[in-house]
Amino acid sequence: MYTNITPQEFRDKVANDDQAVLIDVRTPEEVQTGTIEGAINIDLMGTDFIEQISEMDKSKHYFMICRSGGRSSSACGAMAQMGFATLFNLDGGMLGWDGDVVTP
Repeated sequence: MYTNITPQEFRDKVANDDQAVLIDVRTPEEVQTGTIEGAINIDLMGTDFIEQISEMDKSKHYFMICRSGGRSSSACGAMAQMGFATLFNLDGGMLGWDGDVVTP
């Protein structure tokens, strides 16, 4: 299970959560156009996505990002099936993001 949250909710929750991990599931090329500061890029379409995710700490709180919210929603679903309990999906993805972006 996961929760869709608005950009404002995303900012507020991340700022007040010392267990927050931001994951941008877009391709590396997409991430080069800008991402949210602190986000880790793990490409959902990459051959090693499941392997990389399975090595992560299930007790952390994951905030998922993509272009429009679809891929990050799929990633949340896969992670929920793997036993991750606290998952948030950025509703509208980077297209809906109204905050600062950084270029890696």
